[in-house]
Amino acid sequence: MIRPLLCLFSAACLLTLAAEEPVKPTKYDFGPDSQRVDGVPQGKVTEGVWKSTVLAGTIRQYWVYIPAQYDGMTPCAVMVFQDGHAYVGEKGEHRVPTVFDNLIHKGEMPRTVGIFLNPGHKSETLPEKKGWDGKPNNRSVEYDSLSGDYAKFLIDEILPEVAKTVKLTSDPRNRAVCGISSGGICAWTVAWERPDMFQKVVSHIGSFTNIRGGHVCHALIRKSENKPIRVFLQDGRNDLDNQHGNWPLANLEMEAALKFKKYDHQFVMGDGAHNGNHGGAILPDSLRWLWRDWKDYAGK
Repeated sequence: MIRPLLCLFSAACLLTLAAEEPVKPTKYDFGPDSQRVDGVPQGKVTEGVWKSTVLAGTIRQYWVYIPAQYDGMTPCAVMVFQDGHAYVGEKGEHRVPTVFDNLIHKGEMPRTVGIFLNPGHKSETLPEKKGWDGKPNNRSVEYDSLSGDYAKFLIDEILPEVAKTVKLTSDPRNRAVCGISSGGICAWTVAWERPDMFQKVVSHIGSFTNIRGGHVCHALIRKSENKPIRVFLQDGRNDLDNQHGNWPLANLEMEAALKFKKYDHQFVMGDGAHNGNHGGAILPDSLRWLWRDWKDYAGK
């Protein structure tokens, strides 16, 4: 019996090693919904700077997208993006304004206001460099912490400020949160803490790892009463593996917990790395899935 057992053990080890062999990252291409289409009305994007009192001592850049179809009277759905600079650019990895224009025009998502927030800086003024190059020093505190602070910041400060110029829905089914990496776990935490305010989540390469305790998210899902959250998860087999954890494994744990608890969810694993290429390429399909039944509760 010893030799067959050794053979089985050796085979299992080989399979494990083979599974750990790195796969060359795939370069994903944009589809037509991520590109400008003649005749499709374009929404308007404005830029601002916000000093917070909820997240005390922080300052940040932000952008607001208002769809061309906004009539000034009917409240719009709203979708908040963390690391806003990575989502708002016309030529970036996500191209959200273009995608919104195309999907709203085709009736595949509601008229939606996009709010694109950069992480906060603990300073009086913004750094000269923008985006990742500005090294926002409060990003991990805001995004990786498992608390309701960031949700409170959105609810008490950002939504009321945006609502001064455009009507926003109060229906949590029409409020979504999205982010990449630490912004991805932040999006989940916002909905988890305040499902009465946000019930839709998109997480790209989410950091459900032990940066600030995020590795327990899947366990919390399993041991808590279900919350009315719909969530789309994306990750890549070439994502990070470091002292904080293994990103693909952490996202698989999240998917398994969501499946176990019968949450309305979808998980797409690709061959990408820790960047926005894959999530950006599939963003139109992600949003179609996220908003698939929006007409059932439009105007409510």
